[in-house]
Amino acid sequence: MTDIPILSLTIFLPLLGAIVILLIKDDENSINNIKKVALLTSVGVFLLSLFIWLQFDNSNPGYQFQEKFRWFNDFNFYYHIGIDGISLFMVILSTFLTPLCILASWESIKKRVKEYMIAFLFLETVMIGMFSSVDILLFYIFFEAVLIPMYLIIGIWGGDRRIYASFKFFLYTLLGSVLMLIAIIAIYRLTNSMSIEDLQGNYFAKNVQMYLWLAFFASFAVKIPMWPFHTWLPDAHVEAPTAGSVILAGVLLKMGGYGFIRFSLGMLPEASEYFSPLVMTLSIVAVVYTSLVALAQTDIKKLIAYSSVAHMGLVTIGIFIVNAQGLEGAMIQMISHGVVSGALFLCVGVIYDRMHTRDINFYGGLVNRMPIYATVFMIFMLGSVGLPGTSGFIGEFLVIVGAFKYSSIVVIGSATGIVLSAVYMLYLYKRIIFGEMSNEKLSEILDLNNREKITLIPLAIAVIFIGIFPNIFIEPMRLPLESIILNYEFANAK
Repeated sequence: MTDIPILSLTIFLPLLGAIVILLIKDDENSINNIKKVALLTSVGVFLLSLFIWLQFDNSNPGYQFQEKFRWFNDFNFYYHIGIDGISLFMVILSTFLTPLCILASWESIKKRVKEYMIAFLFLETVMIGMFSSVDILLFYIFFEAVLIPMYLIIGIWGGDRRIYASFKFFLYTLLGSVLMLIAIIAIYRLTNSMSIEDLQGNYFAKNVQMYLWLAFFASFAVKIPMWPFHTWLPDAHVEAPTAGSVILAGVLLKMGGYGFIRFSLGMLPEASEYFSPLVMTLSIVAVVYTSLVALAQTDIKKLIAYSSVAHMGLVTIGIFIVNAQGLEGAMIQMISHGVVSGALFLCVGVIYDRMHTRDINFYGGLVNRMPIYATVFMIFMLGSVGLPGTSGFIGEFLVIVGAFKYSSIVVIGSATGIVLSAVYMLYLYKRIIFGEMSNEKLSEILDLNNREKITLIPLAIAVIFIGIFPNIFIEPMRLPLESIILNYEFANAK
């Protein structure tokens, strides 16, 4: 099996599916065929990613399934892909959520279905490509390419203010990315190399690291997003279609966290150590402030969007603590948040498709009419809160343990955010699910149909599975994270 370019096949199979859809005649009779091709393609990609996981060697800290050939003869630019324990689950998260997004859009997307499915499959290609890139230029191309389908998904299939939200999303992320491009050019001029693998270490003078770190920070801080660069996210979430919100929260926010680990810590350890108090300050503000803002929301999507900023604040705390518990906690938190927040947006989509409103005050007493919905929503809500036995607990616990080794102030800030997240999520659940069904419009609302069950139940299983068997996910990432920590400690001990 080693002769088969399994990773390239995983990256470009969605693109092949998109080309097939492009060739299908665009009429009413073909819409179901378009949906089926998109779904089958995304399921096939997910199965390929599971095969990669099964073949993955946990004892190897380096990149596996590597493919490399020269891209430009005049420059040291390569098509160089591979995955290690850090990128493995980011790839699987992307392939896991995409078919669920296509299923979730099965009935809600009525116009331009063909273009919508092509956009989603292209988005899957560039997400997997970005997490699999071992060449910085290749990473940047995929990183930027994510903007295009996401911009279209929000701008064409979004809500009433979709144009404003899509422009805001595009401009914010593009501005940060321009600075990253300048940093990449500077790295190439200094080292004549674009290999992430070769540049892992302490290759740059400290003053150079400072400038490079700030350039990368501008891009990744907007992407994750950190406070105060987060304002595009609630708008994008509110206006995006349900599946767009799922991918945005589930995968795209993780691009920032992945970038911080791979570039900031991996290549610029001295600058990361210097700027870690800044990151901690911004992260604590994000965790506490956005949690308080979430409490004041009446739009369910907006509440979950602000909760995402708070949860990603815990991720950046875990990353820049730079110890084993912190980094492992940050990685698990990213995986958990990808599943939980994606699932919560799907839950919002279920009731929005029925009632066409996201106003918390509109709902109440849904448990009386939707017991299955109430059950799966409860699992995701408890995962978001971080109840033991759920995925959220593992990530938050490890980050807190790691924070004890760093600073008691960081521990207090993180713990405050976790308590506040419990307050607003329990408040949300109580308002929507429990109580009397006083709104007569809800009297005929129906529980989950089979398609919605197929969409939500795998996510509920994933939340519990990660919570009970965290080592399955921690083991592959342990060695590559340890090598980053050792390099960081060595660089800053000089």
